[in-house]
Amino acid sequence: MAVIASEAIGGEIPQQYPRQSAVIGWIFFDWAAQPYFTLITTFVFAPYFASFVAPDPASGQALWGFATAAAGLMIALMSPVLGAIADANGRRKPWIAGFGVLLVIGSGLMWFGKPGDPAVIPLLLLAYAIASVGVEFATVFNNAMMPTLVPPDKIGRLSGTGWATGYIGGILSLILVLGFLAANPDTGRTLFGLSPLFGLDPVTHQGDRITGPLTGIWFIIFVLPMFLLTPDYPARRPLRAALREGLTGLRRTLGELPKQKAMATFLLANMIYTDGLVSLFAFGGIYAAGTFGWHTIQIGTFGIILAIAGTLGAWLGGKLDDRLGPKQVITGSMMVLLFAIISILLVDKDSIFFVKVAPPEPGAALFSSAAERAYLVLGCLIGAAGGPLQAASRTLLIRLAPKDRIAQYFGLFALTGKVTSFIGPLLIGAITAVTASQKAGMATLVVFFVAGLALLARVRE
Repeated sequence: MAVIASEAIGGEIPQQYPRQSAVIGWIFFDWAAQPYFTLITTFVFAPYFASFVAPDPASGQALWGFATAAAGLMIALMSPVLGAIADANGRRKPWIAGFGVLLVIGSGLMWFGKPGDPAVIPLLLLAYAIASVGVEFATVFNNAMMPTLVPPDKIGRLSGTGWATGYIGGILSLILVLGFLAANPDTGRTLFGLSPLFGLDPVTHQGDRITGPLTGIWFIIFVLPMFLLTPDYPARRPLRAALREGLTGLRRTLGELPKQKAMATFLLANMIYTDGLVSLFAFGGIYAAGTFGWHTIQIGTFGIILAIAGTLGAWLGGKLDDRLGPKQVITGSMMVLLFAIISILLVDKDSIFFVKVAPPEPGAALFSSAAERAYLVLGCLIGAAGGPLQAASRTLLIRLAPKDRIAQYFGLFALTGKVTSFIGPLLIGAITAVTASQKAGMATLVVFFVAGLALLARVRE
């Protein structure tokens, strides 16, 4: 062990900073988990579900929103409890493994989502909810390992590097799907002009559906470095005793929270702006599919470009985090996101900011119309700001939380990130269903970021 810190975790285990290989192993968790968000929730499977499985894009957006809301409610209720148990027990890896299994099972079931088959919709929504619960809970325990890996003055860089590495994994997974697996149903060719590998049928969208099993396999392979190289604390108490102590500690923490004004205000701000960000990523691809008629190739290419922007943004955000502080990074990121959302609402297939432009022509080159290029630029702003916002948020949590209850506070962090996470998708789904307008549904996101900015301004580090 290279460095020994002065604090103790839970007053029992001295905090030690392990070798660089342990840090690298931890970073690989983001690489392993990111394809779930890139392939399934944003750029491939969610738009495919809305466009080809659901009766129409608007109802598909509504159904996806209701499933996201249900999963978010479950995550909100359980995250702080699980975090409290983990703090009392001391271990992280068994929880990551258990919830990783849910991610793998839920993702794998998405293979059965055949186009035009309404009977499969309940199964797909259930699988999506199971996988979402798995990946979010696993992330809670992975985040809680951060303070044990590097000194406090390097937390921002570690967090930003993790997000950037995750984005790179997302880019490579998208390239794999678009270049070798998912093909245009009309031409039967992938983005690279190839026939799909493994004889995947473009007509039944097997290239889109394979993203589910691929996500599970990817997670299994690339989470191994974390399990093999990153140390975990030994169990301090049996599970039953940890459950009792954890729940007692959680009640104490919740009772103390009103006195910790900075932490309470930050958690409330995080609750609101994370809801907006999750909803934005969840529905961005679906919105593009409905607005421009994009299919997997166009949306996936759009996703690759956004992920590249996100990688650069997360890396730069990590450096700015250590230099300027996480609060400044979060504020700047939200201002960029707010500008991008408002601008996107003023872009349609035949107009940009109320100025008429030529609509996309059938069979034209990728992003050949002015409106599509405008959407692409605004999407890059979202990608570049989303990574730093999330990375700096977990850094600010670490700075505000007591060191002996870090997993518990990450559980509360996940709670505030999920307790209302069903509201954003629910509002988007409900407003889209009532108005039959995707644009009206997406407009609700402006409120989330304005409110988040106002609350964050009151947080004192």
